[in-house]
Amino acid sequence: MSVELVRPSTKYESSYCSYIEELGDEERYPFPLDFDHKNFPALLRRLNDFEAGRNLPEGYVPSSTYWLVEHGELVGVSNLRHFLNEIIFNAGGHIGMGIRPQARGRGLGDLLLSLTIAEARKRGIAELHIHCHKHNEASARMIMANGGVLVSEISDGKSADLIQRYLIAAP
Repeated sequence: MSVELVRPSTKYESSYCSYIEELGDEERYPFPLDFDHKNFPALLRRLNDFEAGRNLPEGYVPSSTYWLVEHGELVGVSNLRHFLNEIIFNAGGHIGMGIRPQARGRGLGDLLLSLTIAEARKRGIAELHIHCHKHNEASARMIMANGGVLVSEISDGKSADLIQRYLIAAP
């Protein structure tokens, strides 16, 4: 399997657009997948701004976006928040991610999470908070496979589903 974690670039524009199309009406994770992508250079500038902490909407923190690419095709996206504010400490966590529907069930989520954790460690983030909805058993298994320990379950008041809050301790 030829898979690598890359930074967003115009090289993957076509693959990114087909990923978004494949998602259809599905809720998109992580949040940058909701950004307008019709002007791809503008999307890349917005991702760079988020990483640099520029032009952030209220309540957001700086974050880095990574793309998981297999044989030149985008198969996953992760977003690493550089630190947490009170809101995302409670419900959100450091890492959000998703795998393209056609690529699910192949262990790519485990790989993407592992590679994103490595990026967090490079940034000096010791303890990682990673959250998922209780009904998302695949995400829970993936988080636990990467060292996550369930610390609590909470309601965010937005959905009927509980949010499971996991902690991956410093190495």
